[in-house]
Amino acid sequence: MVFLWVFYVWQNTASPPTSGSRNKQASAVRVSGDASTFVGCQFLGSQDTLYDHKGRHFFQDCYIEGSVDFIFGDGLSLYRNSHLHAVSANYEALTAQSRSSPLEQSGFSFVNCKVTGSGLLYLGRAWGTFSRVVYAYTYMDNIIVPEGWNDWGDSNRERTVYYAEYKCYGPGANPQGRVAWSHQLSDQEAQPFLGLNFVDGYEWIGL
Repeated sequence: MVFLWVFYVWQNTASPPTSGSRNKQASAVRVSGDASTFVGCQFLGSQDTLYDHKGRHFFQDCYIEGSVDFIFGDGLSLYRNSHLHAVSANYEALTAQSRSSPLEQSGFSFVNCKVTGSGLLYLGRAWGTFSRVVYAYTYMDNIIVPEGWNDWGDSNRERTVYYAEYKCYGPGANPQGRVAWSHQLSDQEAQPFLGLNFVDGYEWIGL
């Protein structure tokens, strides 16, 4: 079954959590169905705005706003032409992808997106031991910390996560300060993450 959502707005109005607070997650939506498409939708919240739980998903021309791990979960998802906006006050993270095995087909790919907002932001942190996130052709504002990525306090994950960038641009996209265990992809390495084939989309996305 294919689910298609067009021009919807999901919002959680819970107050932003203070630094170091616990149990303040307030998701606007959880996506657990397979083969789900979102076009021109808005997801508004603070901590854990969009729970990209599981399944294959496609987000096109969407606006996603939050502070802490505001796109998180274990989905296999392609985000295309979307605006990711941080409302952070301190060091926070955009993604927390939870892939737990190298055999697991999950991960987030952001293509032709835009990252803006406030605070200081990691592109992702390793919720899962084999967390996988890629940004391609994406504009990054100066809120991105030079290191780019965070191991969630477990240096062992630096050997198992897959964090990568490809032809990103803007003041936050400078590769010089990135952690050594992230990747700047070649044309060939980037190909699997750029198109609908990343989510087997030619089988179910009718756009």
